[in-house]
Amino acid sequence: MNKNNKFSIGEFSEKTGIPIPTLHYYDEIGLLQPEKNPSSGHRIYSYQDIIVLQKILSLKFLGYSLDRITNLLNESSFSVDLNKSLSLHLQALEKEEKQIEQSIKAIKRVIRLVEEEGEVDSTLLFSLIHGMRTEHIQEEWMNRHMLTDVVEELSKKSEEDKISLDKTFIQLSKEVEQLYGKPVEDPKVQEMIKNYVEASFSFLGENLMKKLADTNIEELDIQKLENMIPSSFAENEQKWLNDAMEYYMKQEEME
Repeated sequence: MNKNNKFSIGEFSEKTGIPIPTLHYYDEIGLLQPEKNPSSGHRIYSYQDIIVLQKILSLKFLGYSLDRITNLLNESSFSVDLNKSLSLHLQALEKEEKQIEQSIKAIKRVIRLVEEEGEVDSTLLFSLIHGMRTEHIQEEWMNRHMLTDVVEELSKKSEEDKISLDKTFIQLSKEVEQLYGKPVEDPKVQEMIKNYVEASFSFLGENLMKKLADTNIEELDIQKLENMIPSSFAENEQKWLNDAMEYYMKQEEME
């Protein structure tokens, strides 16, 4: 390309593939400011503007914000300071990548649940999504309480296993809606609890259940974990469910 060539904004957009509105914006914020025709005010781009644009696009590719790019464009050369900046930026991108991966998995699980259930209560669904969103926080809690083995085992669970557990909770929610108010010792209530407990135990497995049972965790710390995943049940429903669960456990101990 001839370095003396001049381009209108339309020609420059066509050659570089950058939309005209974007070029307008870059000019307005001082990122890429071409010459202006003295009489018409029309933008006139040069070969040098193509070089500058390449720098902008390269830094955008690395994930830098436009504000940061504006400062970096003024640097005539780069030293180890750039590596420090890139290292910090890499950490931020890796964290964002992990969050995106979690979001993708959560979206796929929600799509499957809604497709297979046909209809899911919105409060319940958002509770499940919140649980998915805070999985990493729950993992941090378990690591702090020396439950690294449990975290490792749970990380091996397939998405199919997790979806199955979600569906178990949805079924529990439907049954609570139907049975709430009945005595906790009612056979139907206890059958509901039995099915849920067995499904949960099946998901965790015997080894994990033993590790959790052998771990001495203060009640206050357990409460912190429970607070990470707000219940989808109303307060009175949750109390009734807890009472039904406690009754079930006592009956199991007696047998």
